[in-house]
Amino acid sequence: MSVFVLPEQLAFPAPKLADDNGLLAVGGDLSPERLLLAYSCGIFPWNHPDDPLLWWSPDPRCVLFPDQIHVSRSLAKTLRSNRFRISYNQAFELCMEGCSSAGQRAQGTWISPQIKDAYAQLHRLGFAHSVECWEKDQLVGGLYGIALGRYFCGESMFHLRPDASKTALVALAQQLDQRGYQMIDCQLPTAHLHSLGACDIPREQFLERLQQCGIWHEDQFRAGDFPTGDDTEITRANACA
Repeated sequence: MSVFVLPEQLAFPAPKLADDNGLLAVGGDLSPERLLLAYSCGIFPWNHPDDPLLWWSPDPRCVLFPDQIHVSRSLAKTLRSNRFRISYNQAFELCMEGCSSAGQRAQGTWISPQIKDAYAQLHRLGFAHSVECWEKDQLVGGLYGIALGRYFCGESMFHLRPDASKTALVALAQQLDQRGYQMIDCQLPTAHLHSLGACDIPREQFLERLQQCGIWHEDQFRAGDFPTGDDTEITRANACA
């Protein structure tokens, strides 16, 4: 199946036309309008900085339903310990930097300066958000992604301490569940995400669910409701034996 070359105008081919690996299109740009259109269609950018801009819509799609987050006994113990402090949108660019440089990613990452600039702009517009995990005053984990309506697309996560990124994800799931979000898009399946309750669903089913998330208001993108500040409830609300 052919990979489409994007025209200058804002448009994407139908996700069902992606190849067997999920690759749909090449080219375009990282403008806020194009990025939001992509997410609203179930498409996301992902490429090595030395490659052309690539757009993906894999089948199946890995998703996490907020009320189905799985907390293991060991993670529950961490949550009860109050070791970490969670905040929202307090250090977005620092969180992106952590996602691009932690661990093996320091040797090479798809989170290029252009990606950082594009998502920082979406953050200023109220569409991109971060969850930060702190140990005292040090950022030791977190994640960031896009919120449209009742849909959150997770872009990346990192940790410098065991359970730090897991704690951030549990906090995110709790907050989104309280706000009526339908799903967290994890994009590509991994054993790590599956251990936290994520599952794989057919792309067709994913796109049907996406259209039920209220991502549009009339002809405008609807920014998702997202918390700001510190989270003081995560260790008690989601810890389980």
